Amino acid sequence: MTQTGESDYIAAIQQYRARKDEAFGSSPESPIPEEERDAGFAGLRYFAPDAAYRVVASVVPFAQQEIVPLGSTKGDIRPQVRFAEVRFSLGGRDLRLTGFQDPDAEHGNELFVPFRDTTTGKESYGAGRYVEVEVEQAADGKFFATLDFNLAYSPWCAYNPAYSCTLPPIENTLEVGVEAGEQTYAAHG
Repeated sequence: MTQTGESDYIAAIQQYRARKDEAFGSSPESPIPEEERDAGFAGLRYFAPDAAYRVVASVVPFAQQEIVPLGSTKGDIRPQVRFAEVRFSLGGRDLRLTGFQDPDAEHGNELFVPFRDTTTGKESYGAGRYVEVEVEQAADGKFFATLDFNLAYSPWCAYNPAYSCTLPPIENTLEVGVEAGEQTYAAHG
C-alpha cells in the first residue's frame, strides 16, 4: 500500500468509526443504554487504525459444512453452519479462523468470523469480537477474502447486558494480539 493509499485507508476507517459513534450516540436502536446516551455518550474506544491488520486471506470451504451449536452470553445455543477455514498471516505468523453462516438466512458470500485473541478480556471485550468478510473467487478458482481487523467490533452485549451474543468457539482463539478494531467499552457518562 502506498503512503497515499494508506493515509486514505486510515481516513476511511476514521470516518466509518465517526459514523458508528454518531449512530450509537443518537439512534433509538443503539445498544448503548439510553441513560448513557443522555449523559453524553462520547463514542467507543478503538485501537489506532493500522493497515497491517488488513490482510488478504485464503478461504477454504469445508468438504462437509455441518451445522454446529455455538454458545451465547445468556446460555442459549446459536446454530451456525461451519462453512470455511479463513487462512491468513499476521505479523509473520500463519493463522486460521473458522467462518460461519446462519443456516436460516441467505448470506451469499458473507462469512461471520467471531474470534478471541490475547487482547480479549484486557484491551478488548472479554467474550470476544466479530468481523465479517465477503468471499470472492480468483481467476484460478480459489476463494479469498479481505480480512480487516480494523473493522473488528464488539457484540451488542459488550455495551448492554440485556443482549445475548454469540460466543466465538475455541477453534477461533488466536494466540496473538489483534490490536485493531474496537477496544473494551466503558461508559463515558
